[in-house]
Amino acid sequence: MRRFAFVTLALVCASGLAAAVDRIYTLPNPAAELKRLFPAAAAFSPLAGDPLHFNAYAADPKTNPAEKPIGIAFWTTDLVPQEHGYHGPIHMLVGMDMTGTLTGVVVTYNSEPYGYFSVEPPKFAAQFKGKRFSDPFRVGGDVDAVSRASITIASAARAVRDSSRMIAKQLLPPEVSK
Repeated sequence: MRRFAFVTLALVCASGLAAAVDRIYTLPNPAAELKRLFPAAAAFSPLAGDPLHFNAYAADPKTNPAEKPIGIAFWTTDLVPQEHGYHGPIHMLVGMDMTGTLTGVVVTYNSEPYGYFSVEPPKFAAQFKGKRFSDPFRVGGDVDAVSRASITIASAARAVRDSSRMIAKQLLPPEVSK
């Protein structure tokens, strides 16, 4: 009986460790990036929930427990980890207000061979600000195409689109997420 309990405990611990290992940490303290996505925010929640996300608050919810979030920030790689560019995942922190409008995108890491002229320039991330989660995010349509980096750009646009739609469906009020 002891052996069974030990084996069971070991399997549970190993599966929990494996789940934690699956998450890739590229920016352990994204405070500055969160502030870029929500300049008016006074406080942010820790990364938590299902799906994983940060809440942005206009006032500190520790002093005002009734404070409602003004927005949500999330990593695309937490929501759509299978979405890869040409060379691997592109880590983007996305902000969305409570009406479903993107407040911005911050590319925090990529290993793309042509990232320096595709996803790294500020103009790439800037084009998502003001889009709604329900927009098409079509490369060559409402997302700028970059020659020689089409796989990277298409993957990044899909990651922002798919993750923002997941967040909207699960965390925004039903009247907004339709």
